Amino acid sequence: MVIVEVRGLTKVYEGKQRVVAVDGIDLSVQQGEIFGLLGPNGAGKTTTISIATTRALPTSGQVTIAGVDVVSRPAAARRNIGVVPQYNTLDRSLTVFENLYFHCRYFGYSSAASRTRAQELLSQFLLQERGASFPAQLSGGMQQRVQIARAIAHRPAVLFLDEPSAGLDPQSRIAMWEAVKGLGSEGITVVLTTHYMEEADEICDRVAIMDHGKLLAQDTPALLKATLGAQTIFELKLRQMEGSADLVEKLNRLPNVARVETISDGIRVFSQGSDGLLPQLVQAAQGLGLRDLKINEPSLETVFIRLTGRDLRE
Repeated sequence: MVIVEVRGLTKVYEGKQRVVAVDGIDLSVQQGEIFGLLGPNGAGKTTTISIATTRALPTSGQVTIAGVDVVSRPAAARRNIGVVPQYNTLDRSLTVFENLYFHCRYFGYSSAASRTRAQELLSQFLLQERGASFPAQLSGGMQQRVQIARAIAHRPAVLFLDEPSAGLDPQSRIAMWEAVKGLGSEGITVVLTTHYMEEADEICDRVAIMDHGKLLAQDTPALLKATLGAQTIFELKLRQMEGSADLVEKLNRLPNVARVETISDGIRVFSQGSDGLLPQLVQAAQGLGLRDLKINEPSLETVFIRLTGRDLRE
């Protein structure tokens, strides 16, 4: 069953410089799926989420959540939506329990039902001993877990997470991943944005790669890597670029090299296999002053590089 349906979505910001933030994208998300929008800052991920959660209006196109159009019926759509934005929105004057309790009350739960639901969430997110604490007394990872718990307190059909790992240490990030993965068993659909490849690979059933407002590819992480990222990428940073054209021609003749391209400060080599290739690359590049070397094994990062010609964080 399709829970999130996006068709021909476009968002254009007019002004001195016209910016197309989202450029005619289409995607569908199934019930219970964890779906990731992967791309660098400025790719259009947050704008897409903002429209889907009724915080921004599209220039054209349509978004429906559980069959409800978010533009024509925003209030009804919001009952099906839970949102955790990039910034912390916990009420710092309320305890953790009260943040959960009053969220339930806001969505029409009785006082008794709100108390029961808040206690359920404290247990589910391993926060039983923190119910009386204030947000400022919690670590960043715990605060993020409280935000997720509050966002699903009214049992929405879809939870939207915008860069959920931003600012978290590795341990807190892993704890957050476990919390998100557990939501699928409740039938909650999760749509998240991220520029962390390992996050998308770890928790997403499917991902869509965005850049400059367009969807470039979407599938399971495994299939994207198998079909688009089955190459190892060597990046050779050079002290001088004069003579790089000869180097490209030379490297293209090496066994297992699929293609070679010039980047701003060096050479990028796409290889079907890496066995024995590294010393040949180092030796060939010595004449141009090899100053750095990076190896990207097949991953969502290499998929993105193949699709866009640039690093995910550039």
